[in-house]
Parts: sequence; structure tokens; C-alpha cells
Amino acid sequence: MKKVQQLDFSDQILYAGIDVHLKSWKVCILTEQFEHSVFSMPPDPKQLSNYLKKHFPNGNYQAAYESGFSGFWAQKQLQSHGVSCIVANAADIPTNDKDRRHKTDRNDCRKIAVALRAIQLRPIFVPDDNALCDRTLIRHRSQIVKDITRVKNRIKSILYFIGIPIPVQFQYNRWSGAFLDWLSRHKDMEGALRTTIDSHLDQLSNLRTQQAQMHKQLREMAKDPKYKNNVRLLMTIPGIGLISAMIWIVELIDIKRFTRFDNLCGYVGLVPGEHSSGEKHYHTGLDNRGNNILRTLLIENTWIAVRKDPALIQAYYRLSKRMSKNKAIIRIARKVLNRIRFVLANQKEYQISIAN
Repeated sequence: MKKVQQLDFSDQILYAGIDVHLKSWKVCILTEQFEHSVFSMPPDPKQLSNYLKKHFPNGNYQAAYESGFSGFWAQKQLQSHGVSCIVANAADIPTNDKDRRHKTDRNDCRKIAVALRAIQLRPIFVPDDNALCDRTLIRHRSQIVKDITRVKNRIKSILYFIGIPIPVQFQYNRWSGAFLDWLSRHKDMEGALRTTIDSHLDQLSNLRTQQAQMHKQLREMAKDPKYKNNVRLLMTIPGIGLISAMIWIVELIDIKRFTRFDNLCGYVGLVPGEHSSGEKHYHTGLDNRGNNILRTLLIENTWIAVRKDPALIQAYYRLSKRMSKNKAIIRIARKVLNRIRFVLANQKEYQISIAN
């Protein structure tokens, strides 16, 4: 009887590009030389792992998918089933004009697999489950802050539209208790207008209550041993309070993952865009890439720091003489960010001095 040779792919790498959707995945499987197949499947990491092990026994399995709504759970489950998986920034996946004009799930998963095989994908950092859960609180707080601003703007728009002027005493003290009391008691706001304003005021009150709860939870988290020391260190930097310190820690997670200061600037979004062609060079302001929460927070921290830190006061004074204040504050923000990196990486308190 002729002996059947068993398949063995132990010396080969198999590549799986995954286009992730809520109810299904589109998967492209590549060998080192050929395209094996493109197929749809349920969003089940174990099922994909079983497929690879069945068709390519003992192979070295590698997979990749775009970061997005699906988070990192698929990456972690694939890893647990023996499939090495990375999550890539969608903007970093090589794309040609044809792919942009003919965007399909089949093309998307294929280009991920091809880029993975060509070693063109740079994996993004994957936080552990506890860090991700803590991060949800930070991002929920950020969303609440945005919602509060939207409600305030809606109320102001209604007042301007109807023609109800805001009293002079509230011009620089809006949204205080006295201003809200004036809104709730204004004699010209009756009927449908009163219902509309009261509805917005109720919404604002609820959002503020939620924001206070978020801050209370953050203060409790700051007492956790894994955060306590870093919170203390960050609060030695002028402009950074307890809430800001917690946001920095939870969003950065591990400062040592940024091997260079420029990497940290890129993550925060403190890198200028540039367009150069021939003799022409244009700077397009801050690049849209980066963590919007940290970029906004950094600018807020910096405006406070330039009023408290002598070295920053001096630097801002010199810069504002030759450029706009907004550009000057961005330069100062890099200094503040470098101080954040220093205290976390070296576990040393920041010492205020007059040196730059």
C-alpha cells in the first residue's frame, strides 16, 4: 500500500489579512508565493485559527487587521489560538488609486495581507484589558465635556435667535448658578420657548452630574498603587492637576514604549504637516493624526503652565515677540510634553527653575 505523505508547513509563513465588520469578516489568505483564497466568515477568531491549522498544518500563522470600532479583542483571541496578529493604523496601510476608486471588502483584506507579507505594516500598541477599561472612563468623560459644550451653544443660539440679550453681569460669568437661575426665571420665556430652554437646562444639569461622577471615579483611581506615584510625579509639573495627570497616565499607559521624543510628539499629535515640491515648502499646521484628547489636554495644561513656571514664562515671552501667540504656545507645549516624558521615564519630580 502506498504511504500517504502528511502535509507539513512548519517551514512556511501563512498570512491572513482581515477586513473586520460587525457581523462578518472578509479574509484573504496568502502563502509566501501565492494567494490561496479570499472568503467571508463569522467574526470568530477560533474558527479562523482552525481553518489555518486544517489547511496549513504546523505553519507559522500571521494575521493583521485595521484599528477601529472592533478594538483589540480579536487580536488577543487570535494570539491565544496560536495566530500571531497585529493591529495596524488604517492610514498606514499602503493604498493605490485603484483601491481608492474600487473599494470593496475583498480588495481591503487583500491589501492588508499583501502589506503584511511585504513587512510594510507597523503594529500599534495594544493595551492590556485593565488599561482599556480605565481608558473607557477617560474617553467617556471627554465625550461628556463635548456634550456640555454643545448644550451651552444651543442655549446661546436660541437666545440670539429669539433676540433675548444676555445681561452685562453675565458676559464674563456665564453658566454660573446665577446665570442658570436667570435663564430659568426669565419672564419673556413662556410656552414652547420655556419648554425648550428647560429641556436644555435639564440636559445640562444631567451632564454636569455625570461629569462630577467621572471626576470622583478618577480621584478614586488615582489612589490605586499602579497610578499613585505617577500621579504624584506629574502633579509636580506646573499646569497639571490630578484629573489631568490621570488622563495622561491612562492614555499613555507606558511612557517607555516611546523610544524617542518625536514618537511621543507624533502620538499626541504635536507634529506639523508639510507639503514640499521642488523649491516650494509649505507647513500646514498641526497634523490631524494623533490622540485628540491628549493634544487638547496638553494645550490646556500649557496655557496654565506659562503663568506659573518662570522658565516657560520667559520662553513664551521671547517666542511671542516673533510669532503669533497660538504658534508660541505650540512651541511651549513641546517643552511641557518633554517634561511629562522626563518625570515618567526617570521617576523623578520636576524641579521648577529659571532655566529653559
